[in-house]
Amino acid sequence: MIVCVCKSVSDRKIRASIAEGVDTFEELQFELGVATCCGKCEETVRQTMAESGVCASQCGVAHDRPAAQPVTAAVTFYGRKAA
Repeated sequence: MIVCVCKSVSDRKIRASIAEGVDTFEELQFELGVATCCGKCEETVRQTMAESGVCASQCGVAHDRPAAQPVTAAVTFYGRKAA
């Protein structure tokens, strides 16, 4: 299923990134570009992370908060080393 329409990112691609070691929402944003355009996919991406067992490592999903409450996240920049 396509989760991020803007960047054409599927739930399979998100799960594959998690399997490769991505364990924070910010890293997923950097690697896949999810939730960087319109932001409508953010909640679904975070939920996919929680379903994949990454929630304990800062996915940001709080299951007891009301859906209307805004979610804030710290911004972290990751750099890639040249090959």
